[in-house]
Amino acid sequence: MRRILVISSHVAQDTVGLAPTIAPLQRAGIEVVALPTVVLSNHPAREHCAGVILEPAVLEKMIAAIEANGWLGTFDAVLSGYLPSVGHATLVARIVKRMREISPLIVYVCDPILGDDPEGLYIDAAAAAVVRDTLVPLADIVTPNRFELGWLTRANVQSIDDTTQAALALSCPIVAATSIPSGPDELANVLVNSGNVLVSKVQKLSDVPHGTGDLFTGFLTARLLRGASVTDAWTHAIQGVNYGVEASRGSDRLMLPQIDWAWLSS
Repeated sequence: MRRILVISSHVAQDTVGLAPTIAPLQRAGIEVVALPTVVLSNHPAREHCAGVILEPAVLEKMIAAIEANGWLGTFDAVLSGYLPSVGHATLVARIVKRMREISPLIVYVCDPILGDDPEGLYIDAAAAAVVRDTLVPLADIVTPNRFELGWLTRANVQSIDDTTQAALALSCPIVAATSIPSGPDELANVLVNSGNVLVSKVQKLSDVPHGTGDLFTGFLTARLLRGASVTDAWTHAIQGVNYGVEASRGSDRLMLPQIDWAWLSS
């Protein structure tokens, strides 16, 4: 059985962070070990929100215990998502480097959860800089949205061509960018894989709930860990998000239980 360590936010009410990232992985038969960077009652965009940050020192002790029990070398991949502070981001860098010392072929997926349109940056700028300058260069796969790709590359990403140039500038083997402008009624997903570019366009919707980026990264990573080609995994992730959006129409959050998961075996 393939195993992955996932480090991101745990949100109790809304389907963002760990929940939508983990669901496709587990449905694909991958064992997930999840470490929360924060524990929140719901998405912070709602009127009321409460929770706690798990300090990097606590997470470091948890990782040390996992290693002491002989489990750190049993993972095939590590995936990082929401990292609220410099300490969290630098800890992930240490974890990835340590895991690669033990297992040089470990895959690192960086979902750079920095911000979105129209809100902009919603983590500490210094933490975002560590993601840009330290984590992205370590990554095998990066999955930014339009805002995040622009922030990471200091570029004005407003088109598919802009996206391609920015993705190439990251010098990451696989960049899967989402929510790229492509006309008044369309958005594009753009895959840049070792210089090769693929584009898939989807209808622009106004009622898409939060969490689709997490779901996309989960589907993409799950398929890759099951041995699929990068192109197949990318297509699979786009299809999976479409299923998730359709299952959630009319709801204010992603409705994971309503997704028809049977298609995963195809």
